[in-house]
Amino acid sequence: MVKFSIFLRKRTDMSHDDFVAYHKNQHAPLFTALPEVQQYVRKYVQCHALPVALPGFPPTYYDGITELWFDDVEAIGKLFTAPQYLALIRPDEEKFIAMDECGFLITTETVVI
Repeated sequence: MVKFSIFLRKRTDMSHDDFVAYHKNQHAPLFTALPEVQQYVRKYVQCHALPVALPGFPPTYYDGITELWFDDVEAIGKLFTAPQYLALIRPDEEKFIAMDECGFLITTETVVI
């Protein structure tokens, strides 16, 4: 399996709490209702930043992470180019995410511990 990790920045006009609430309560149900999500996504996890500063580390840049697991890279492309994703989910993402400030990685996992 491959994991698609999307590093999220909230819109500047939202509080962190509003960002988290929207991501969990509005966006997730909309996203998971798509037939393509049900077809291609094997696991979906949301992670939200805690207000913690660590000595020796820079301030947190991202507000959250979406982690999606797929069987292969091709499935990622099929989901994110699906007409329903582009028509319904992409506009919804723009309601709470600063799209031009996000990042992503497509990876495989190696469990160490």
